[in-house]
Amino acid sequence: MNSSTLITDVIDNPLLEDYGRFLFPITFNTPQPGDTLADVPDLLTWYSHVDTATTVDVIGDLLERRAGGETVFYSIYTEAERASDPSLEDTGLFVFPARGAAEGTRPRVAVCNAGGGFAYVASIHDSMPHALWLSRHGYTAFTLQYRPNAQTGCEDLARAISFIHAHADELGVNPEGYSLWGGSAGARLAAYLGSYGPARFGGDDVPGPGAVVMQYTGHSDLSGAEPATFACVGTADGIASWRTMQARTDAIAAAGTPTEFHAYDGLPHGFGLGIGTVAEGWIEDAAAFWQAQIDASAAGRG
Repeated sequence: MNSSTLITDVIDNPLLEDYGRFLFPITFNTPQPGDTLADVPDLLTWYSHVDTATTVDVIGDLLERRAGGETVFYSIYTEAERASDPSLEDTGLFVFPARGAAEGTRPRVAVCNAGGGFAYVASIHDSMPHALWLSRHGYTAFTLQYRPNAQTGCEDLARAISFIHAHADELGVNPEGYSLWGGSAGARLAAYLGSYGPARFGGDDVPGPGAVVMQYTGHSDLSGAEPATFACVGTADGIASWRTMQARTDAIAAAGTPTEFHAYDGLPHGFGLGIGTVAEGWIEDAAAFWQAQIDASAAGRG
């Protein structure tokens, strides 16, 4: 597989059963016959710096794990629920298990949420590369395929968090102090669930996240109960003002909650991992910020 691989060949790969389609937009600017993985940047409206090598890496990882018999996708709604509401068929969780976890230990959990203006879900650039990076650095990361609407997206994220908690033994994870990650519209979902908790959106009565990691969003809502928050954005973002992001982050910090904010000079909206840009490496900073919250929580219990 390489940049010349047809998108239809990925979607129709039997290893990916019926969920290969979720790797690409299904509701807006969908792939056309003849499109290859090199054409993915043209499909991701509002995004920049889409790295084709990363796209190939993500898909290759999923296919390799499927070929080895691993489960890479979970439905978060029951068959009865999906039969009652067909829109739920377009939801679920991709999993990227922690690599190199010590025997008998359970890795911490991150849930990554792509944006797409609530018109589509841009996972192949805005959440899956993040999840793969996290998995390679000792965390188990999930990416959410949600219904692209603020309310239903929050409901799907609440269900996903509840699913992970309910199946922690099966998944082999420790959900305590989990983090929510998101870019653009996906950052709004992460922030809402961070501010109000899963139960507010129909989820189980489980804890809110230990940290939220947000990229390029104009989200300004505050409940006064926000978790530790890491935020980053480009100064040339014409969709999400860096000043709006900084103001919200400053307000959280003023309440005594740990925060970290980065504005990257000259970057536009939707830079993802920022490969080849001034933002490259931001994910290391974000993971270190989250890990610091985990460590602080553990020290507090000690």
